[in-house]
Amino acid sequence: MKAANIIIFISIILSIHFFVNFYIYQRGMQWLNAYPTLKSTFRITMLVLFLSYPAGRFLEKIWYAPPSTTLHWIGAFWFAGMLYFTLSLITVDLVRIANYFFHFLPTKGSEAYLKLKLITGTVITSGVLLTMFIGFLNAWHPKISRHTINIDKQANSLKSLKIVAASDIHLGTIIGPRKTNKLVETINSLQPDLILFAGDVVDEDVQPVIKQNLGENLKQLNAPLGVYASTGNHEYIGGVERAVEYLTEHGIKVLRDTSIIINNSFVIAAREDRDKNRTQHKRKEIKELLQNIDQSLPIILLDHQPYNLQDATDAGIDLQISGHTHHGQLWPFGYITEKIFEVSRGYKQKDSSHFIVSTGFGTWGPPIRTGNRPEILEITIHFAPKIDE
Repeated sequence: MKAANIIIFISIILSIHFFVNFYIYQRGMQWLNAYPTLKSTFRITMLVLFLSYPAGRFLEKIWYAPPSTTLHWIGAFWFAGMLYFTLSLITVDLVRIANYFFHFLPTKGSEAYLKLKLITGTVITSGVLLTMFIGFLNAWHPKISRHTINIDKQANSLKSLKIVAASDIHLGTIIGPRKTNKLVETINSLQPDLILFAGDVVDEDVQPVIKQNLGENLKQLNAPLGVYASTGNHEYIGGVERAVEYLTEHGIKVLRDTSIIINNSFVIAAREDRDKNRTQHKRKEIKELLQNIDQSLPIILLDHQPYNLQDATDAGIDLQISGHTHHGQLWPFGYITEKIFEVSRGYKQKDSSHFIVSTGFGTWGPPIRTGNRPEILEITIHFAPKIDE
């Protein structure tokens, strides 16, 4: 059943990929009726764009080299191009439908019509390319999102705690040495007491991470109370055991459905990603993670996908850090994630529980962000003072 579901899922994705590209191709060929000499070049370009991502991902598994990674990059950029060309062309088609009834455009075949066609195609192409370029620059300039939280619990002698956290780094072909180094340098510059990663540290297959030796960058992370992570759905997609082993070897303690007490002051709990439920074993409920844990201490939970926030509140979690949503990453998908998740990005308090959902540091698919900026979280927690103070 599992294999059948995977085949069905891949078939649906490839079908969508084909029909979107075919739509763009057909509309492009119509635009080029006035410039037939360009049609052959356009056909070849569309074929390369159509095949680049699946071909690049396939080749990377057997031959990680510049040709395969180049195809991966081209295909990743084209995902954003597909989105914005499709939205633009649908808008044009709606105008054409309106013109069918109200006849406000120049007569088809006239000189004015051909001129309008040229201008429309040029504006759409220029607009899409400009949007992608700005989104690419935006994706490479993360912001620091700062939050200050008061937890009405004593943390032994600890009065405050500075956490620097990130989610959805997606280390791999797209998020390579330069971006990883930027992540590490930025986190260390904030001088955290504790570093936390809320899942999707690795972008599916860990092989590109190994090939680029990104773990050496991760080893430079520095926090006196340690570096901890939870699993995300992408660790499960690419092979969770290999990903966890690699991260552990390079200084990141991956907590999997477990809780630990740090310096007798506070608790870090981390859930396995929801995708574990697709395997033969189910992930633990939050209350199971806290068995035999002193719940009078502050409790920080890492849970990659921010579903069912009330469960964390009912379990007495003081702070939950999540990611996964990317807040859509590409406009207008943020409107969709806002409908799916109670918190698509940012901060929310439910009773005495605090929730922070990060837009993520890296990108999935296109190395582009048009819906929001990538971010690193700086969270300062103030604890209740000791009674004898």
